[in-house]
Amino acid sequence: MERNGDDGIVGENSQPRAECDGQSSALSSILFLDHVGQVILTFNSDGLSWKLVKPFNSDESTCLGIRLAPNSATEIKFSDIYAVEFISYGLVHESNLPSSGRCLVHNDYEMYRFTVHGVRRSTTQPSLWVPAVYTFGHKDLQTCQMWVNHSNASLNLELGRPRNLMVFVHPRSGKGNGCRTWETVAPIFSRAKVKTKVIVTERAGQAFHVMASTSNKDLYSYDGVVAVGGDGFFNEILNGFLSSRHKAPYPPSPTDIVHSVDGNGSFLIHHGSSGTVAETTSQNEDHSPLLSTPIQENGPGFSNFRTEDGSCNIADQDWEFPFPKERFRFGIIPAGSTDAIVMCTTGTRDPMTSALHIVLGKRVCLDVAQVVRWKTTSASKVEPCVRYAASFAGYGFYGDVITESEKYRWMGPNRYDYAGTKVFLKHRSYEAEVAYLQVKSEETNSTSERGHFSNQIQALWSRNKSERVVCRVNCTVCNKKPIRVSIGSPRATPYSCPEETRWLRSKGRFLSIGAAVISCRNERAPDGLVADAHLSDGFLNLILIKDCPHASYLWHLTQLAMRGGSPLNFEFVEHHKTTAFTFTSFGTESVWNLDGELFQAHQLSAQVFRGLVSLFASGPEV
Repeated sequence: MERNGDDGIVGENSQPRAECDGQSSALSSILFLDHVGQVILTFNSDGLSWKLVKPFNSDESTCLGIRLAPNSATEIKFSDIYAVEFISYGLVHESNLPSSGRCLVHNDYEMYRFTVHGVRRSTTQPSLWVPAVYTFGHKDLQTCQMWVNHSNASLNLELGRPRNLMVFVHPRSGKGNGCRTWETVAPIFSRAKVKTKVIVTERAGQAFHVMASTSNKDLYSYDGVVAVGGDGFFNEILNGFLSSRHKAPYPPSPTDIVHSVDGNGSFLIHHGSSGTVAETTSQNEDHSPLLSTPIQENGPGFSNFRTEDGSCNIADQDWEFPFPKERFRFGIIPAGSTDAIVMCTTGTRDPMTSALHIVLGKRVCLDVAQVVRWKTTSASKVEPCVRYAASFAGYGFYGDVITESEKYRWMGPNRYDYAGTKVFLKHRSYEAEVAYLQVKSEETNSTSERGHFSNQIQALWSRNKSERVVCRVNCTVCNKKPIRVSIGSPRATPYSCPEETRWLRSKGRFLSIGAAVISCRNERAPDGLVADAHLSDGFLNLILIKDCPHASYLWHLTQLAMRGGSPLNFEFVEHHKTTAFTFTSFGTESVWNLDGELFQAHQLSAQVFRGLVSLFASGPEV
């Protein structure tokens, strides 16, 4: 083997700098790269790069008539590296590509080795991340150790990476592979030196109670919480976290729907006339009902959470700890049936991709909807129950599907297709009234995407349909800073409200009512319910599907299942971007679907909080 110089070492005495100072590279050595050959490895301010000591004369070579191309990576950024580790003495394999007159010849050498663990993006699916492993070797132990030490010193300067996580595993999520999914990705956390406290849940509601009962001091000793499961499991963890920590008034409501408090601390509902289609009120006349006096002692207008049995879950508040804590994030490793939240925040349902987002400390903010049930049934008393949803709240068809699917849990994810077919064939509609806040903003140019439906069941798309601005990595819409108001103000949503609010109403029979916080992309709806919904724009996408012929609704669902379809461009479909809405059922049955979980509600109100929580994710590439 031909060697260069003094055993391949160049610039051993120079030290690398962790920050970019505009100078040339501080460290460069000749090492062996496994399955490539002898390379010059260079330490840069932002990563590692390498090149062959004897490069090919061209990008392509031929051997025995076979065209060969060296297409391996030549650099990796520190932002894409999650671990560098020394792996002792062993074999390093030279390239099997032609070089120096050799063709398809393998040469193995024993030397000290270290491995760089990072990520690379799939060329066919950019949102799919796969582990990338580069093993370097050298006959000198100190040289290898020097590269490991310098690389790890740079990794320690990478901001936002977790060091300690609480992990909840749902063993029966999806196809019952929650534990197996965690076992697959656990080595990633171990290599990245991320400590994990793993809790495998044994009963429904366990994750909620752990999150709700853990003090802020104990919870914030972790950098975040990871859910290994589906959207419903994440919803349980999110509600446990927010139930005792999120302090805000209940959603606003029109002047003729007032939730007030009587002398005994009970809540009353008053209905006015619903004949008008639009109503304009001043901000002061909007009603944001507060809690009863005992709870208000903790602060003005704080929301509490009540379980189905009426009990409160209030953890030790630890007021000295801020909410939300900037560093604290949530992670989801998908193991559910649909995994819509993961699809919207990473672009893929791949557990390894999600694990790599977490260990690399990626961050996106996520809107969260606060949903308050005022009455469970038409005959029940008024008793507010607060829940939170990170992806979707749906009624009618959506509630019926989740109700029906509960009967067939033994079928796994296929139960949704079966239940959906049964519910579709029944074609039930429900009488209800929805009131929603009209939003006047440049971001609402596409609030009413309506088309026309002909007798031949053809959609004639609107010529004035606005271009979709789809949420992607580094989204300009989500990154736009909102105008904040004081949390202690009477209307204590974290974001600005106009001085005048205009309530619009829609009353009649509906096949479904949906409020999408995000696009809700999934394998059955590749573009999601609302293709241009964003992760953190501060809007709910209210979708009202009015009663229509069976065939018309089928065409709507068909468009929903198509990539590039237009499911909202029908005359029986209303789409409104809003910040708050109220709902009242006029029937005896009223079941909602909150992130895949059942929620009985005859009357409810909802509002959105922009960027309320942060996730270990970066947004979808495509």
